[in-house]
Amino acid sequence: MNIKIRLSLFFFLEFAVWGAYLISMGLYLGKEGLGTNIGWFYSVQGFVCIFMPALMGIVADKWMQAQRLLGLCHAVAGAAMLAACSYGVSSAGHVGFGPLFTLYTISVAFFMPTIALTNSVAYNALEKEGLDTVKAFPPIRVWGTIGFIAMMWTVNLLGFKNTPYQFALSGGLSLVMAVYSLTMPACPTGASGERKSLVDALGLRAFTLFRDYRMAVFFIFSMLLGSCLQITNGYATSYLEAWGALPQYADSPMVEYSVIVTSISQMSEALCILLIPFCLSRFGIKNVMLMAMMAWVFRFGFFAIGNPGAGFAFIILSMIVYGVAFDFFNISGSLFVDKETDLSIRNSAQGLFMMMTNGFGATLGMLCAQEVVNHYVFNLPEGADVLPGWQTCWWIFSAYALVVAVLFAILFRYKHQPEE
Repeated sequence: MNIKIRLSLFFFLEFAVWGAYLISMGLYLGKEGLGTNIGWFYSVQGFVCIFMPALMGIVADKWMQAQRLLGLCHAVAGAAMLAACSYGVSSAGHVGFGPLFTLYTISVAFFMPTIALTNSVAYNALEKEGLDTVKAFPPIRVWGTIGFIAMMWTVNLLGFKNTPYQFALSGGLSLVMAVYSLTMPACPTGASGERKSLVDALGLRAFTLFRDYRMAVFFIFSMLLGSCLQITNGYATSYLEAWGALPQYADSPMVEYSVIVTSISQMSEALCILLIPFCLSRFGIKNVMLMAMMAWVFRFGFFAIGNPGAGFAFIILSMIVYGVAFDFFNISGSLFVDKETDLSIRNSAQGLFMMMTNGFGATLGMLCAQEVVNHYVFNLPEGADVLPGWQTCWWIFSAYALVVAVLFAILFRYKHQPEE
């Protein structure tokens, strides 16, 4: 089979594993009375991103071929996720935070490194076929987003969004991916691969970049904006379904198909990737990052003023601007780091960028967001109208993103030279 087709399926499965629960898990946790702990479930993804991808990278560099390590990680992640489903089913109505969180943490601790390993395996396969990775990779990678969206729709249409069966779907796909990974071309290890010290793999050597004012400001604001990354993943569907408490909206498609509505965000993300080369060359990294920051302002603000009735258009607009908010920050930021850092620490600098955004930023952001949501929503008396509380939360998050944008515009110094 053509390697491009094989890799397209490869990425479809990889991100289908994640899409099966990432957006809908908050609904299930809320149903089981664990709504006040949603932030812990989403923040632990950021916490494991601080060290697990780097450690697995060292193992792949020195001891185990990347495609085999990928299979092992998926096998452990899948087994833990299936165990989480089994526990959820057997303890329905009495699910304890400790057991479920432990099984979930084991799963994501081994899943998160697979994202980087999947890229490594794909690059190796394309290079072995003599293909240009810059040209060949993007059309293949987009199938990951398609897989993510497909599982969001599947979970919603099968009625899994409020049940632990979403974990079973994710775990089953992970086991399939574990086997499929072993069919990929062998990756080099040991002397054939690049050996990294623990300091390099963790991105610690790149901390010398903080001596440079511009790079220090960039990384600090990357962490501050990274705080926004998981908020809507954790709480968007719970908010949309909260409108179902009002009789006039009980049968609204936005409530019934909340996960599918949210999937518009991922569709926008796939399309906005195509705008990045033009925007970077035309406007420069500072303006592109400001676009991302303002998109987060509108992402949260549109949620605050939207509703299943006359305000439905604002909910859709919130989904559409997510593509700019996510892509213009993550992908453009990564390209800026690649361009502005010396070759000798470029890999470490990318590790630092991921650590500041998806590690420290996402973890701290979700824990803080959890406190806000718990105060205004989940800690209210049973039967209370939570919608005003939800709207207050979105305005707070929007105001935070606006403050970050204004400070970034003032403090980050960068003069762009447009390409001819």
